[in-house]
Amino acid sequence: MKKKMFALLIIMCMMLTSCTDNTTKENAVKKENAMKYASTTPYGKYPELITYTLGKMTGVNNSNMPEGDTYENNAYTRYLREKLNIQNEDVFEVEENGNYNETVSMAISSDNMPDIMAVKDYDTLQMLVENDMIEDLTDAYKTCMGDRIRKIYESYGDKLLGDVTFKGRIMALPGTNIEDGPNFIWLRKDWLDKLHLKEPKTIDDICNIVRKFIEKNPGNSYEKVGMVCSGDIVSDSGGQYQMDTIFAAFNAFPKRWIRGTSGKVVYGSVEPQVKEALGKIRSMYKEGIIDKDFILRGDNNIADLIINGKCGAFFGPWWSSNNPLMAARREDPEAEWMPYLVNTDGDGSISYAEQKPNGYYIVVRKGYEHPEIAVKIISVLFDDFKYGKDEISKYYQLNVDPTARPLAINVDYSDSLLKCYKSLCDTFDGKASVMDLKLLEESYYKSCKRYRESDDPTIEDWAVYTSRITACSLMDNAKKNKVESVFYGETPSMRDNWWKLQEMEKKAFLAIVTGDKPLSYFDTFVKEWYDKGGKDITKEVRIQVNIKEKNRTK
Repeated sequence: MKKKMFALLIIMCMMLTSCTDNTTKENAVKKENAMKYASTTPYGKYPELITYTLGKMTGVNNSNMPEGDTYENNAYTRYLREKLNIQNEDVFEVEENGNYNETVSMAISSDNMPDIMAVKDYDTLQMLVENDMIEDLTDAYKTCMGDRIRKIYESYGDKLLGDVTFKGRIMALPGTNIEDGPNFIWLRKDWLDKLHLKEPKTIDDICNIVRKFIEKNPGNSYEKVGMVCSGDIVSDSGGQYQMDTIFAAFNAFPKRWIRGTSGKVVYGSVEPQVKEALGKIRSMYKEGIIDKDFILRGDNNIADLIINGKCGAFFGPWWSSNNPLMAARREDPEAEWMPYLVNTDGDGSISYAEQKPNGYYIVVRKGYEHPEIAVKIISVLFDDFKYGKDEISKYYQLNVDPTARPLAINVDYSDSLLKCYKSLCDTFDGKASVMDLKLLEESYYKSCKRYRESDDPTIEDWAVYTSRITACSLMDNAKKNKVESVFYGETPSMRDNWWKLQEMEKKAFLAIVTGDKPLSYFDTFVKEWYDKGGKDITKEVRIQVNIKEKNRTK
């Protein structure tokens, strides 16, 4: 009997072991299938937590996140963990306008790249590709990119994906620059009213206003600063504190490849009308209308002048009410900032150059096991997320900066700004229902509604209303003339010479504006620019533009 019982126990143990083995195998297969599904679909959730190291681009003031939230634990990262089961571990966190570029360069040169990071310039992207340091994202794009993102990229023609495609392979994910339109002149309206000054209509009106701000000192500041200005003077892709509007008043569009008066492609910085614009800016600087110390200041220092009430005028895009003006109003609630558009053309229209369509490039370190995560994050936050969670809706209403996202980029249609404005207007006018608004639009609607109805609106609601309604209304009603930029890429000669020519250009413009060189020095600069590589580069750009235009007509 004992022998039979012992044999029976052995058989039962074998059966249990077999069942356990089968269950383990089944679980392993299920996990493998779940992992495969997650790795090849936009919204598939990983069966186990996947972490990735991140080179984090941050914003000022902790990106305006609520107290307690961090770049590793905030509304976006919590949503991504819930939706995809992924978590970022930041190996560095550096401000966008701080030493971010230098930190990225150090990570690359020391062969210590994080799994995912953003790079700010095409030269760095090209170097990473040529040295086989980043993952090919072509397959991940095909399987894990949401339909809406594909349509967004396609809406820019070949300008976005073409920029990140090397030998037919997608090597990075581009952020998008929505169409900002022309820059506004942002002015302290409380100072205008105090001095009984009219709203500006022209560049000369702006000069007169700033002149009065300096003479009369309506802010009672111990340090009187003229209009702040970036050390770059002019931008190649929009932005704050630039003199693009003044250049446009002379039909000049530096740092852009455009069609010249003859119809040929030219580099805007070496066109003769730039000389006239520099002459105007030079006279403004000499008089003090432009901050005398602008050449010494970085963006953060410029923002401090605005926040602390030492400056009452700057050029900036529609979103300037969010940054730096929210901080300025926190410092001084009586500071009333307003945007204005000034005419640049004789017919009352406003000319401005088309922006570069892409912002930063998201790259994945060569050898990282889950390169598709970068694609999935974009799909979830900009596609699936269009009707998302309340927590992120609150972020929008609080004007939390986009740098709070793990991937600090934006992905949207080029004309999304005015689309949103018109949706808000239709809702306020009763032509559309609040239920029809997408998450982002709904959050803006709530903020704007509170601003309209409250006797004491919050600074955040003021910023949303000023950017999304006040500024956009001016832009929508303005007569605009967008000058097309016909080339954003890189030619063979640019690889070695472009940075040298850009440095030469910056030094020449600064020398002329500050009076270190006479205005006639512009002609010397133009000749040297062509002689030191500009002539060859111009030929190559014209060839590439012609090829692209022929391809479009086929």
